[in-house]
Amino acid sequence: MTKKLFIKTYGCQMNVYDTVRMGDVMAPLGYSLADSVEGADLVILNTCHIREKAEEKVYSELGRIRQEKEKKAAEGSRMLIADGGCVGQAEGEEIIKRAPFVDIVLGPQSYHQLPEMVTRATREKGGVVELEFPTVQKFDLLPESSAPQGSAAFLSVQEGCDKFCSFCVVPYTRGAEYSRKPEKVIAEARRMVDQGSVEIMLLGQNVNAYHGEGVGGRNWSLADLIDALARIDGLHRIRYMTSHPRDMSDDLIAIHGSEPKLMPYLHLPIQSGSDEILKRMNRKHTVDFYLDIIDRLRKARPDMAFSSDFIVGFPGEGEKDFEGSMQVVEKVGYASAYSFKYSPRPGTPAAVDDKQVPEEVKDERLMRLQELIRNKQTSFNESCIGRVMPVLLDRDGKLEGQLLGKSPYMQSVHVKNAGEYRGQFVDVKITGAYLNSLAGEVVGIQDNINFRKAV
Repeated sequence: MTKKLFIKTYGCQMNVYDTVRMGDVMAPLGYSLADSVEGADLVILNTCHIREKAEEKVYSELGRIRQEKEKKAAEGSRMLIADGGCVGQAEGEEIIKRAPFVDIVLGPQSYHQLPEMVTRATREKGGVVELEFPTVQKFDLLPESSAPQGSAAFLSVQEGCDKFCSFCVVPYTRGAEYSRKPEKVIAEARRMVDQGSVEIMLLGQNVNAYHGEGVGGRNWSLADLIDALARIDGLHRIRYMTSHPRDMSDDLIAIHGSEPKLMPYLHLPIQSGSDEILKRMNRKHTVDFYLDIIDRLRKARPDMAFSSDFIVGFPGEGEKDFEGSMQVVEKVGYASAYSFKYSPRPGTPAAVDDKQVPEEVKDERLMRLQELIRNKQTSFNESCIGRVMPVLLDRDGKLEGQLLGKSPYMQSVHVKNAGEYRGQFVDVKITGAYLNSLAGEVVGIQDNINFRKAV
């Protein structure tokens, strides 16, 4: 009999990719994906540890799932509950202590062992915990076949981070940097294209640190990998995230100017506009270093647009430091940006810093920064009015006959009366701009796709 598997995904695109692969791992055991926890035989929480109070949110969700587990037990059947992802890695045995009804705890580097863990949990008493970092083994043992992701797909090429920013838990929950072999990545990308994907987002905690060892022992850079992927017939768009400024190499900057399949949009977090705060964050770059990268990328590709991350109220941040962040937003003119109040993550150096900023100061600064970011984002979107952009219309909109797609700059584009163009790349003339989206009308169908010319 087919068993039901429900996975709830938190956090980053890497977790979205991991969720797809967990479904692939469990499919040979007869598990098919379910849309809800009700009636599921196996429930997995694929968790994220980046945001504040992540653990408490997970325990709250586990409490709700417990009710379904007890209901199923009363009917004479069994539900297994697994806590995976970064919270699973960080909390470990503590999850079993606080929530003894949880059957499995596993980290993000261990989900290739899910079938074995499910078997053990079925037979043994007590929770099964696996928190090792066998990164190479994980990718080697994942099944080659993967469930289709649709027209736009995620592809993990790198995991872990060696930067050890003082606010970040990633090195502790994802482990050291590891890059997949390029031939493995290219083969998986080809399978995705064969399944209908025309756009691929390359993923990594520090993706531009990619250094996969190819045949003959040569280390490939991310630029080398993008160049090879661009040769795949049927793959029309390539993106990558998340990047660290220290790893924006010369060849990666150059390929933004030479490869039209590589989209002119880059998420490049700076975190703060103050050199003093960047030093306290252990970011290993300065504001001028970051802005020079922005300038070089715009020289290579004049239509480049950027997004970023900002942390407000980091320990030791004064008003002058904060104003530096405001100045960076003004200088770069981001198409979008994410901003957050600093919140201590247990186990990180910044969590025990004695120069914590009062919450009311964080709140006030965050409000000012987000207002500026909204203004810049709105201005960027309004600058697109009148332009013709290539859009892959692959999703339903809210209105009858309305379709949605992504612009080269990751904006959602709404097109009315476009039902006949579903699944096609079309030229869309932008007629309206909003804070988080654009509106437009189809003016042509792309036969020979040349994104640079169309943009």
